[in-house]
Amino acid sequence: MKIEDLKVDIYADGADIDGMLEMSNKSYIKGFTTNPSLMKKAGVKDYAKFAKEVTSHITDLPISFEVFADDFPTMKKEALILSKFGKNVFVKIPVTNTKGESSANLVKELSAEGVNLNITAIFTLEQTEKIVDALSGNTKNIISVFAGRIADTGVDPEPLMKKAAKICHEKQGTKLLWASCREVFNVVQADRSDTDIITVTNDILGKLKMFEKDLTEYSLDTVKQFYEDGKSLGFHIA
Repeated sequence: MKIEDLKVDIYADGADIDGMLEMSNKSYIKGFTTNPSLMKKAGVKDYAKFAKEVTSHITDLPISFEVFADDFPTMKKEALILSKFGKNVFVKIPVTNTKGESSANLVKELSAEGVNLNITAIFTLEQTEKIVDALSGNTKNIISVFAGRIADTGVDPEPLMKKAAKICHEKQGTKLLWASCREVFNVVQADRSDTDIITVTNDILGKLKMFEKDLTEYSLDTVKQFYEDGKSLGFHIA
């Protein structure tokens, strides 16, 4: 099986414009996601300028930009501004604010106004159900469940993602996204759990070339790597 044979769509996760433009030319990249943490890491200083520049170059693939506010009225104002940067823009709204208050009512308002939404930082099926219920029918939406962070707690995320996929697919136009990818195998897990999208950071995207690599060959490559590293250190035991 090749990467292109998978049903799940791979979105590049990052905020480096040069890297995003490079990835936009890859046939297996079907969209992009960003978030405030990635923008901080990439050194983005002007959010609006960054978003406008990205959308001026990438016009045919979905791109998610996140609101920064913590109160819902300001979130809505930011969401409406971001939505105007392009028809391919999805506005990321956190499932709650920092007080733990649900954003479901805001999601309902924005969805009713036709804004493409990406609801982020979702961890439970209860959150998934509440947000999906708030979405208007026949609108484009993404439900981002942080499967990687769920796995960090020692919980297998696949059963949850399979159930989340069923919930999302009951609402036309709504797709499930596997967020916080940790390794290439997560792409396989997302594909077999009927997840629609997986976001993959650049460091993991670089490993996709090893997808389905012959393990005997990989074993030999590893032995050679250890040998060369040891040789470069000049160590001698006997």
